[in-house]
Amino acid sequence: MSKPSDIIVIGAALNGLAAALALGGAHVRRPLDVVVVDVKDPRVFSTNAFDGRASAITAAARRMFQSLGIWDKVAHHAQPMADIIVTDSAIPGGARPVLLHFGEADMKGGPSAHMIENRFLHGAMLEETRKSPHIRFCVGQAVEHCHFRPGLAAVTLADGAILKAPLIVAADGRNSPAREAAGIKLVGWPYDQMGLVATVEHELPHHGRAEEHFTPSGPFAILPLPGNRSSLVWSERTESARRMLALPMEDFEAELKLRFGAHLGAVRLISGRHGYPLAMYLAETFTAPRLALVGDAAHVLHPLAGLGFNLGLRDVAALADCIHDAAGLGLDIGGEAVLDRYTQWRRFDTVATGAMMDGMNRLFANTNPVLTLLRRAGLLAVNRMGGMKSMFVSEAAGIAGDLPRLLRGERV
Repeated sequence: MSKPSDIIVIGAALNGLAAALALGGAHVRRPLDVVVVDVKDPRVFSTNAFDGRASAITAAARRMFQSLGIWDKVAHHAQPMADIIVTDSAIPGGARPVLLHFGEADMKGGPSAHMIENRFLHGAMLEETRKSPHIRFCVGQAVEHCHFRPGLAAVTLADGAILKAPLIVAADGRNSPAREAAGIKLVGWPYDQMGLVATVEHELPHHGRAEEHFTPSGPFAILPLPGNRSSLVWSERTESARRMLALPMEDFEAELKLRFGAHLGAVRLISGRHGYPLAMYLAETFTAPRLALVGDAAHVLHPLAGLGFNLGLRDVAALADCIHDAAGLGLDIGGEAVLDRYTQWRRFDTVATGAMMDGMNRLFANTNPVLTLLRRAGLLAVNRMGGMKSMFVSEAAGIAGDLPRLLRGERV
């Protein structure tokens, strides 16, 4: 490890492995030498016990995984979203009339997303990294220091080992030590909400329908998985969420069933339960000398539209374009011009998406009767506008705008 690599990726979870594969994987035309650093053994992220989460993989992200040799490994674990319904549960009597429906007619290019459990996705990505002689792992040691020098960046590990490269890619999460070492500040705020995650089995088939029920305490999403199973992402006020996480499992399941409803027949919990504090945070800048932030190190958003991981993949795809283009011209891959291009590409999209998610969360949490009436009228109006619905689906599928090559399904 004394010889400098081309890239040091800090973090071996989903975004870190995506970055490693996009830069040094077996399906890259001119792979770079990448070392992936994490204090944890990356195999832990491939277990269901790790966090129990599933992700909505957009159509653009699916193209990216196809280009990187991942999709064929996980397609049999993926559930296409055949349609999506949105309700506003802040309605007297607790009724849930559908206010907005995205169906097959709105998804002209096929499903806008597939649901897949993170453990399968991570396992396939980890398997693919092992195929590349250009990707190495250095795990089991914490990062003690990051040094950003004019020519090379360096990482010092807890055992004293020093790794060097022209660029560090920080995929080390919302509390990113690399971001802090570079002095990059966060802008944003915590919500008085926690996200509760669990998996349920139900008696009746979901037929690929995803449901988003907005409630005053936050959205309650029922997301289809293969078989008669669904992943739940349930937002609650922090105090209430902590109370429910402390309940015996059978009491927690009873609370869950009250919110789930009876439309899919009998329901039972088939997983553990996990809780995550919800917030919106954006890094003031996505780069510093010899450093690029991706994923949660750069942005943390409310999960109500399931875009968090996909936003991280957009980061990785854009950064891969910037780095491979520079490498092909013989330029410094960690230089200022490369990092400036990456910042310009990703900054506006991330800020706009963050503002939209924050606004939607606040709008649907507001119980003012006039605002509730206007909100419902607005959703019903959009539901009648086929062109606008198709535009929303294209945005949600990630296939609109200036896309990096990987998100277009092309190799880098």
